[in-house]
Amino acid sequence: MTLLNKELELAHEIVEDSNPTNNTDFQTVINRRLNRRSILKGGTGLTAAAFFGALPLVGCSDDDDNISSPIVEDDNDAAIPAQGDLKRPETLKFKAVAHSTAETMTVAEGYKAEMILPLGTPLMPGLADWKDNREQSAESFEWRMGDNHDGMWFFGKKDNAYDAKGSENGLLVMNHEYVNSEELSPFGYYVIEDKDAAPLFQRRRLASDIRREVNCHGVAVVEMKRRANGMGYEMVPNSKYNRRITSSTTSQLAGPVAGSDLVKTKFDPTGFQTRGINNNCGAGLSPWGTYLTTEENFLGVFARGQDASQLSASDNYGRERYGAPENSPGSRYLWHTPDAKDATIMDEFSRWDMTAVGANATEDYRNGFNTFGYITEIDPFDQNSTPQKRTAMGRFAHENCAYAPVKQGKPVVFYMGDDARGEYIYKFVSKAMWSNADIGGGLKAGDKYLNDGTLYVAIFNEDGSGEWKALVQGQNGLDAFNSALPFNSQDEVLVYARAAGDAAGATKMDRPEWVSVSPMTGDVYVTLTNNKYRGVRDDQPLSAANPRSYQVNGKPSGNDNGHIIRWAETGGDHAATSFEWDIYLFGAPSDLSAENLSQLSASNDLSSPDGLYFDPRGVLWIQTDDGAYTDTTSCMLLAALPGKVSDGTTITTSAGQQSRIGMPASNDNIKRFFVGPEGCEVTGITMAPDFKTLFINIQHPGNTWGAVAGGSTPRSATVMITKEDGDVILAESFESAASPA
Repeated sequence: MTLLNKELELAHEIVEDSNPTNNTDFQTVINRRLNRRSILKGGTGLTAAAFFGALPLVGCSDDDDNISSPIVEDDNDAAIPAQGDLKRPETLKFKAVAHSTAETMTVAEGYKAEMILPLGTPLMPGLADWKDNREQSAESFEWRMGDNHDGMWFFGKKDNAYDAKGSENGLLVMNHEYVNSEELSPFGYYVIEDKDAAPLFQRRRLASDIRREVNCHGVAVVEMKRRANGMGYEMVPNSKYNRRITSSTTSQLAGPVAGSDLVKTKFDPTGFQTRGINNNCGAGLSPWGTYLTTEENFLGVFARGQDASQLSASDNYGRERYGAPENSPGSRYLWHTPDAKDATIMDEFSRWDMTAVGANATEDYRNGFNTFGYITEIDPFDQNSTPQKRTAMGRFAHENCAYAPVKQGKPVVFYMGDDARGEYIYKFVSKAMWSNADIGGGLKAGDKYLNDGTLYVAIFNEDGSGEWKALVQGQNGLDAFNSALPFNSQDEVLVYARAAGDAAGATKMDRPEWVSVSPMTGDVYVTLTNNKYRGVRDDQPLSAANPRSYQVNGKPSGNDNGHIIRWAETGGDHAATSFEWDIYLFGAPSDLSAENLSQLSASNDLSSPDGLYFDPRGVLWIQTDDGAYTDTTSCMLLAALPGKVSDGTTITTSAGQQSRIGMPASNDNIKRFFVGPEGCEVTGITMAPDFKTLFINIQHPGNTWGAVAGGSTPRSATVMITKEDGDVILAESFESAASPA
């Protein structure tokens, strides 16, 4: 691997490790709790919360370990993409896809997978198609598909309005997380070396390359219509809804942080607006029908010089807690480095430099960093609307955002993970109570539910119980007397949510990524992708949650295969402040018998679970972003039929560690459905409301996957999966393969 390619890998895999606290590790908690043998035989006592749309409340009785079929409890028209009355399959009956490292993708027999909307696809008439020489202007990418497609959602559309069950026509909305500079810019990753320049500017990049990359981040909205043959969709090229929201698009700061001194900049001295959304990873749907995009690795686009003496101790600590100590050049993006004379808008490049150089915050961009890292709400049906950064939901490296089933007259609850080593799991509980009348209410509904509420952070107790601690100024140690970072107001708590979690005693986790809530049980599932330091570093000892540290030449080399945890909120109430938890699944190669804790086979083994999505029928789709098993198989998509919290047993590994896990995997309850092309990550997932089309995304493919005919430049793209006979996805796994009404 050349140095250049190694840098590219690091740009993609920015994983922070900036938690300085000694809060109890999640693994240590599990290890301790296993001494409490009594809990290993107990159930959750969970009654599932209401699910909605065509699939209302479903659940499990306490004395029956089988997942029941849907039971009507509270039927309304909440914004869930479902129609018909399909139940969850009892078993998965498709033939599992084999391991593959081929240049092409593979999908289960009886299905068709095709590439659509690759990088550079024009979203308006008059733009030339993508060319393999990559000479399209940087400005044109304001109207093209961006790079590295990620989280997405399909919004049904009827009569120019949102229709939760509409499948003939819809808006496909997706994130563009980051860029592959080598494949994007005409000259590749072109850097000008200048050793005589100031430290932050000794490596400069071309203005046109930066402009192109800025425009390739963000979100795309694409209108899709059913093909004439009824199989899948095609883009509506002249749709008024087609648009891009990029790292240059003006966004509104909404909620408690709006107007705070912590977000005032030269761009907006009042602190109510910022420029751009960035590093948009996973995504979510709101119950009222808007798109929730997440800002994850925003650290990588900012640089910070020598300015500690000009900032308060709190401001310095706050920056360091988010991975930006003094004299940080940022990642290889170097967006701050082009010459100012090449800028076409105010401070086009200098805004990515957070160094304090002015007399106060309104004369520089020291606070630009604080305006990123939020859940951002977009109304895809209002093409003139401004994206809203919902600051009440906290600022951190958001992976995705999943809401719990809503119920009339109850708060709306969202779950979120902070994707960095040793970071936390959060939930947000709205102050406003849910009303079905708000469906289709757009950003005004978002103002109602997302600007006022309580942010909580999770603590996992030794005995298998858990607790949510409120991150509210004046509570749980969040006051002016906090030694690391004093909290004098709620805006400080939210901007520095990580430090607030530290003070509240939150449990350190291993890279919490995608979150999804089961419509069958109400259990909440979170992927913890991997931890290469498990058993290697003193601060990452072997423990029950990660009892494996693979031996290489007689030395521990860490656990690279990851796992999925889950919990059940007390009483089935997602606004509750306590819960019970266990571990659903451990990833592992199937031939590592001593470490294959979930009894995976060649038809369902996986490594580094990442993307996670329960479809409205209760099927769990698992995606991987792996580097540990790719000599055997490329990244993949699996379908699974989970049970519920406490449905498993305990195991003892070859290292002598105990752990509590879910029921074993089998070919009936988890199977590999799709394998991506060599070198890729499989990510982003959504389904059309009639269940007949499944969309997933492919990031950073290798070789020439996604290239134009005769070209050699690989491109990220969306993959559209349909059944060859036109039936619903997984039709073969149901007793009747009839399509839903």
